[in-house]
Amino acid sequence: MKSIAVAVILAVAMVAFMAETGRAIDCSQVKAFLVPCVSYLANGGNPTPECCKGVSNIQKNTPTVAQRQDACQCIKDAASLLPKIDETAASNLPAACKVQINIPISKDTDCKS
Repeated sequence: MKSIAVAVILAVAMVAFMAETGRAIDCSQVKAFLVPCVSYLANGGNPTPECCKGVSNIQKNTPTVAQRQDACQCIKDAASLLPKIDETAASNLPAACKVQINIPISKDTDCKS
């Protein structure tokens, strides 16, 4: 009986975990995912593993065009708050992290296109 209870708990946990992936994220989450990238965005170089994990989390949680457009606007708004952003580093961030994000990272991006 104890092994059945453990199996049920594991199954519920797996379903809950799978439901989290791909759910819509809000701007505060997008910004939190990118906080570890601030140094890279300002100075270039190589992004940290934490930064790349954040980029990957954005990609995983924006499966639809509308979600990517919303995340794009969040990224654009956050980028505009950084006084010194290396535009080349910003545009190269997904590639540097080896993540196909389909969201341009720039202050000047038109997020509706």
